[in-house]
Amino acid sequence: MLVSLRHGSAWVLTACLVLAAPGCLERKPDSAPGEREAVVQKVIDGDTIELADGTRVRYIGIDTPEVHRREGEGWVLDPQPFAEEAWQFNRALVERRTVRLVFDREREDVYDRLLAYVYLKDGTFVNDELVARGLARVRVIPPNSRFADDLLKSEAEARRQGAGLWSSEGDG
Repeated sequence: MLVSLRHGSAWVLTACLVLAAPGCLERKPDSAPGEREAVVQKVIDGDTIELADGTRVRYIGIDTPEVHRREGEGWVLDPQPFAEEAWQFNRALVERRTVRLVFDREREDVYDRLLAYVYLKDGTFVNDELVARGLARVRVIPPNSRFADDLLKSEAEARRQGAGLWSSEGDG
């Protein structure tokens, strides 16, 4: 790295050397940049969870069928095909468990929900599991597209197998 020392900016060189020093910016594994561990208090639906601190998290890159629909000022139970299956599968995977949230470029949506890729402690990629089982469609919203290729491969395989949404019952 070349840094000009003109105009008394030796401090810039010092700062660059310090910042580039090995280990200088290392963080503990549980606070890695762009990641966070949290406990899931409740599963709202197939692609939305609520953390123990009350934060709502929307899964990045996928869209599951809706369990509820808006009616006037409120919500009514009106599940789309495979909505309950996606919700129950998500519950079985993450409810009351510690998960790792991995962030992409945008961290919140217009509804103030945190946007994340969700992983179990054993490394299971929850977003991808929902897609692979035909319980979610891929929905990439730029700039959050970090794992789009992986999700699209899983969706193609689920379609090929006629899983869930891609079965005759789901009407893909």
